[in-house]
Amino acid sequence: MLHLRVISPPERTEAALAALDGCLGVTNLIVLPGAAKRPAGDVLLFDVAREGANDALALLKPLGVSIAAENVDLSLSEGAERAEAETPGAGEDAVVWEQLAKRVVSDSTITWAFLVFMAIATQIAAIGVLNDSVILIVGAMVLGPEFGAVAGICFGLLRGDRALIRTASMTLLTGFAAGIAVTFACALVSRELGWVTEDMLNTNAEVHFIVTPDKWSVIVAVLAGAAGVLSITAGKSSSLVGVFISVTTVPAAGYLAVALALWRWEEVGGSLLQLGVNITGMILAGTTVLYLQRYLWKRVRLKGHAPSHPQG
Repeated sequence: MLHLRVISPPERTEAALAALDGCLGVTNLIVLPGAAKRPAGDVLLFDVAREGANDALALLKPLGVSIAAENVDLSLSEGAERAEAETPGAGEDAVVWEQLAKRVVSDSTITWAFLVFMAIATQIAAIGVLNDSVILIVGAMVLGPEFGAVAGICFGLLRGDRALIRTASMTLLTGFAAGIAVTFACALVSRELGWVTEDMLNTNAEVHFIVTPDKWSVIVAVLAGAAGVLSITAGKSSSLVGVFISVTTVPAAGYLAVALALWRWEEVGGSLLQLGVNITGMILAGTTVLYLQRYLWKRVRLKGHAPSHPQG
C-alpha cells in the first residue's frame, strides 16, 4: 500500500474526490477542509494499493493539486485488503512510474556525496587488487553508488528523455573519472613511498577475472542489470545489494587506476574493457526489463478492465 497526502485548493476538492471515487484501490479516505496553510487548501489523506497508484496519480495530477506519497509498511485494515483484492495485478509487480522517475532523477544527479563514495569505493577496490583481497573487492562493490546513474540511463531510454540520458551518463562518467583520478594519484604517491610495487599486480585467479572479460562477464552484467531494475521497481533493497556484489564495475576502475600508476598497459586495456562490458550489459538489460514491465502491466490493467491511463 501507499499513503498519499493531497493538498487541494478548495475549488478543486470536489473534482479530486470525484476522481478518487471512481479509482480502484483507494481506501481509508479522509477529508480535512481548510487544514492546509502553506499552501492553503483542503487536505485529502488516503491509502491506495500499489497496483492502483498510477491510475490515482494520473487522475489527480491534471487538477493541479500538491501530492506526496510514502510506502505503508504495515496496514491492518479490511478496507485495505479489499482494495488490494479488487485491483488487478500484484503490488510487488506494480511500477509506480512517478515514484520511479523521482528516484532515478535524484540518483542520476552529480553530488559531492556521490563523488566521494565513488572515490572511496575505487580506492578500496584498488587496495583489494594489490593485496589479493576478495573481501575488500566485495566491500568496494557494495559501496559503489553507480547503479543509480545506470538506472537513470535505462529510464531515460524508456521514455525517450534525452536530458535524463545526458545527465545520468555525465554523472556516471564523472563519477568513474573522479574515482580513477583520485586512486591513480594515491597509487603514484604510494609507489614513490615504496608501498606499491609492480609485482603486487601479479594477480592470482581470485582477482584475475577483473581484467579478463569473457562471455560470463556479459551474462553476469545482463543478469545484474535486469535484477537491479527489478529490485528498484519492487523496492527490494536487499536484492539491489546483491546486484552490487555481482558486477565488477568499481573493481575494474580500481584496477585500472593502479595499472596506470604502474604503467601496465595490458591490464589497463583489460580493466577498461571489463568496465565497458558491465555498464553496457546493465543498461541494455535494465532498459529491456523496464519496457517489458510497462508492456505487461498495461496488459494486466486492460485484462482487469481497470481505467487506462498512459504510463512511463
